[in-house]
Amino acid sequence: MPRSPKPIIRSDIAYSTPERISVRGKDLPNEVLGHMNLGDFAYLQLTGKAATPQQSAMFNAILITLVEHGMTPSAIAARMTYAGAPESLQAAVAAGLCGLGSVFVGSMEGACRMLYEAMPAEATGRDDVDFDAIARATVASYRERGVALSGLGHPLHKPVDPRTPRLFELAAQNGMSGPYVKLMQSIGAEAERVTGKSLPINATGAIGAICCEFGFPWRIVRGFGVMARAIGLVGHIMEEAERPMAVEIWQRIEDEASAHLREPT
Repeated sequence: MPRSPKPIIRSDIAYSTPERISVRGKDLPNEVLGHMNLGDFAYLQLTGKAATPQQSAMFNAILITLVEHGMTPSAIAARMTYAGAPESLQAAVAAGLCGLGSVFVGSMEGACRMLYEAMPAEATGRDDVDFDAIARATVASYRERGVALSGLGHPLHKPVDPRTPRLFELAAQNGMSGPYVKLMQSIGAEAERVTGKSLPINATGAIGAICCEFGFPWRIVRGFGVMARAIGLVGHIMEEAERPMAVEIWQRIEDEASAHLREPT
């Protein structure tokens, strides 16, 4: 039998020649450098389209929200790795990024997926969407399965995550406060009603809803946190190099964790 032709290997992102570097159809030196900020270039890289002013404002706000969160596990992991391998800054950043999952940062992927599954894109244009009914069904389904609702609750920010109202305000100002933002708000209210607990929509919940308004696939949304947090981790490593704390953290933990094993002196 004749062999099937090999599939074509194709990428639409970029190419280079001796005289030209083209990214998404734009000349990098002359059409991008000096014309786009980092968030706008990221949007171009992802979508192949230049962001509108409204998309630019909202996408940059999403990324900025995710850059820095203080001495979180990812920052500590990056600092500790750098202490052990200062010659490998990239490994320290990678160590911090490895912890972005269902608890930290990656929960916006879960929120985005939850909203898409609750209300597929083709249903968003209908006039008869009952957001409260969808919220009740979603919360009931998650509770029945014993699964936590992504994007709700925060160990510190109660009763309001201060980032969330601002993100929703910016979404409204930029024409991106649509059905998914409304559904996220309805789910948050329903979750608080049935549990009797304070479950504020956190920043990743707000971002998940806004990413649905953009139409981003839920599988890529965690990547925005990876992009943003890499910047924050480089900042932590720079501070670690100038004012080290990783060794002190290690020694304090070692002392406390093993104190019960040592004989009193």
